[in-house]
Amino acid sequence: MEERSDGRACNMLRPVAIERGLNIHAEGSVLISVGNTRVHCTASVEEKVPPFLRGSGRGWITAEYAMLPRATASRSQRESVRGRIKGRSHEIQRLIGRSLRAGVDLSLLGERTLWIDCDVLQADGGTRCASITGAYVAMTDALRLLWERKQLPSIPLRCQIAAVSVGLIEGRALLDLDYQEDSRADVDCNIVKTDTSHFVEVQASGEEHRFSRDELDAMLSLADLGTEEFFSVQREALGLRGEEREAVIGSESALCQR
Repeated sequence: MEERSDGRACNMLRPVAIERGLNIHAEGSVLISVGNTRVHCTASVEEKVPPFLRGSGRGWITAEYAMLPRATASRSQRESVRGRIKGRSHEIQRLIGRSLRAGVDLSLLGERTLWIDCDVLQADGGTRCASITGAYVAMTDALRLLWERKQLPSIPLRCQIAAVSVGLIEGRALLDLDYQEDSRADVDCNIVKTDTSHFVEVQASGEEHRFSRDELDAMLSLADLGTEEFFSVQREALGLRGEEREAVIGSESALCQR
């Protein structure tokens, strides 16, 4: 197989950066960059829940996902203008929502909803994974703000959540596919994990190609490396100091043991 276009080894992520606080109105917001993929993620607090949760004392986390018109090489019309959301967007926003819910104790959130909005500014592969990884940081900032305002007794995080893409090209497992690699991959796989070594979701499919258990294991091993690096970037982005750090990390750690 030929070398990767950017010279990366098979087990390397593209350069990753997370910038917090871009939106002055949202309770949490970040810009995450993974190579040339850039996603703006916001977390907004709404003091109500869907009808099926009213009176339960539990909260909810849901997501919306969209590609901006010039996020790709050619302009695409906004889905809102077309009057309907594509099936792909529905699938991705449901994935984002259930991934983030896996990291939060909803019984401690109270009857409020966290709306996660992920807008792809520029796409070069792995947009759903970047959305989940960045949205975790925006969500954490929103939860931290509620705690600082004494609207929550603790920060109801169970664990960190991150997602990464892996794939097989000509029998070789690769981590964090860019668009060119993704478009010619024999097998494409998106994996969502927690920092407690649990899987939230594994989406793997072959494009006119079957894959073996050994090949799946190779992709899962790469995903372990990728998500661990994402967890490190998330922790660095969320870095706290002094008493605030002890209080926040303490509340997170206790929930992670549940």
